[in-house]
Amino acid sequence: MIRCARLEDAAEIVAIYNPYITDTTVTFETEPVSVEEMSRRITKIKDKEKGIFLVCEMDNHVVGYAYAHPWKERAAFLYTWETAVYVASEHQGKGFGPMLMEKLIEQCRGCRVHALVACVVADNQNSLRMHARLGFRQVSHFKEVGYKFGRWLGVIDYELILNNPKNCKENPIWMEKM
Repeated sequence: MIRCARLEDAAEIVAIYNPYITDTTVTFETEPVSVEEMSRRITKIKDKEKGIFLVCEMDNHVVGYAYAHPWKERAAFLYTWETAVYVASEHQGKGFGPMLMEKLIEQCRGCRVHALVACVVADNQNSLRMHARLGFRQVSHFKEVGYKFGRWLGVIDYELILNNPKNCKENPIWMEKM
C-alpha cells in the first residue's frame, strides 16, 4: 500500500535511509540522520504542500519511500521538482521502487509539475535502469563531483517531462494553497 508519509514514519524511514549513508555511495550524505532530523525533512517537504512524500507499507511497516520537492529555489523553477526513492535492502528487487515512483509521478502530474529531475550516482545501475524504464531521459553526466569512501563519484541527471507548458499557469495548484 502506498500512502502519504506521516511523522510517525520517521523512525522506519531512518532505518531504511541510514544504511544507504553508511554503507553505499547511493547518497552523498556521510553522517547518519536522526529521527528528529527526518521528521523535520518530512514536515518541510509536506509543509504548505510544497512537495510530496510517499511511503510504501507492507504488513504495517514502511518498506520504501519516495518524495518530490521543488528542484531549485528560484521562481522560474516552480514547475520543476527533484525526486528521490529508497527501498529497504531486504525488499529491493521486488518492484517497490518503480511502484513508488509511478505513484509519485502521477501525483506530480496532479500538482501541475512540468518536469521531474532525478540526480543519480553514476554507479547506481539499478536506479539508472529504473529511471530509464519509467521514461526519464539522461540529460547530463558529471564525472567527479562527489567524494565518498576514498573515491570520486559521478552523477547522472535524468529528466522526465510530464506535460505541455500550455497546461501550466502562473501559480500551480500547490502554490495556490500557500
